[in-house]
Amino acid sequence: VQLQASGGGLVQPGGSLRLSCAASGFTLADFTVGWFRQVPGKERQEVSCISPSAGSLYYYTDSVKGRFTISRDDRKNTLELQMNSLRPEDTAVYYCNAQKGRLNYWGQGTLVTVSS
Repeated sequence: VQLQASGGGLVQPGGSLRLSCAASGFTLADFTVGWFRQVPGKERQEVSCISPSAGSLYYYTDSVKGRFTISRDDRKNTLELQMNSLRPEDTAVYYCNAQKGRLNYWGQGTLVTVSS
């Protein structure tokens, strides 16, 4: 069972990045999946999530509404986060996550740095 995140990097304010998370060993569509982020000295924060495919509901934290879009490709078993209009305060390590009952899987984190 593994979640492999990718797509982080350095981007200027106002720019865009697309994060991807590939799942292996389980089916993402059966899980609540999402993205979290963490900066040093602060708690990990939920950014966005999608409920299982059977009745997909979407959540975005207020600070990213209208700028970030979460999506899941059930055919590829991947989760993505399109991030537009990035701000310096979006700088963090981003983690993908999948939860179902007592099962709770985390990706390894990918660093997003928004700076000029």
